[in-house]
Amino acid sequence: MTTTAIAAAPGGFVTHTGFITGRWLRAQLRQPAYLVFNLLQPAIWLLLFGQLFKGIVNLPGFSSTSYIAYLTPGIVIMTALLSSGWSGTSFILDMERGIMDRMLTSPVRRGALMAGQLVSQAVSIVIQGVIVLVMGIAAGARYDGGAAGFAVTLGAAVLLAVGFCSLSNAVALLTRQQMALIGIFQFVSLPLTFLSSVMMDLTLAPEWVATVARYNPVDWAVVASRQALSADPNWAIVGWRLGFLAIFAVVVAWLSTRAFRTYQRSA
Repeated sequence: MTTTAIAAAPGGFVTHTGFITGRWLRAQLRQPAYLVFNLLQPAIWLLLFGQLFKGIVNLPGFSSTSYIAYLTPGIVIMTALLSSGWSGTSFILDMERGIMDRMLTSPVRRGALMAGQLVSQAVSIVIQGVIVLVMGIAAGARYDGGAAGFAVTLGAAVLLAVGFCSLSNAVALLTRQQMALIGIFQFVSLPLTFLSSVMMDLTLAPEWVATVARYNPVDWAVVASRQALSADPNWAIVGWRLGFLAIFAVVVAWLSTRAFRTYQRSA
C-alpha cells in the first residue's frame, strides 16, 4: 500500500497502526542487509569477547560458571538497545522526502504513526534476538529456563527497544538531523550499557555502578532475562523488572507521540 493510500485509509487507531506497520515491514524486507549489519556487532561482542574473557568466571563472587552463558542474554539486550537508536533515521528520511508532512495533514492518527513503526521495530528485534540466542547456544551457552526463559528474554528486549525507539523518534522529530540523532544516542547508549550487568557481574563492580544500575532500564532487561533463563528463576524479580520496563516503554512512547505537535508547529 502506498503512502497516499495509507493516509486516505478509513478506520481508527488499530486500523491505521496496521497500515503503518505493514509499510515499515515491507521497507525492512527490501533491505535485508540492514538486519545483517545490525548483527555484525553483537556477533563480534559475543564470539570474540565471550572467548577473550571466559576466564572471568573464576573470579570469586561471579554468579555463573560459563561466561558465554552469562554474556548471551546481555548481548540480546544490547542488540535491542543499539538497534533501537537507528529508529529515528526512518522518520528523518520521511521528513526529507515530504512524506511526514503528508502523513500529519492526513486523517492518520498520530499515535498510529508512532505505534506502527514501533511494532515493525519489535518484529526486527525478535528476529535479531532469536539469532543472537542461537549463536550463543552454538558457542556453548546452556540454559535451564526453557521456552519461558527465552520468551521473557525476547519480551524484555522488545520492551526496552520500544522505549528507546520512541526516544529516538522523538529526537528525530525535534532535531530533524541524522548526525544529531546519532550523536545523542551514542552519548546515551554507551553509558547505559556499561552501567549495567550486560558484561560484568555487578557484585564485582564498584558500589556506585551497582547503585546506578538499579535505575537503568538496560539492567532491568538483563536481570529479568538472566533470572528467567536460570534453573530456578525468581519470578518476583522477573515480574518487577518487566513491569518497570513496560511502564518505561509506555511513558516514553506517549511522550514521544507529543513530539509530533512540536514538529508541526516548527514546520
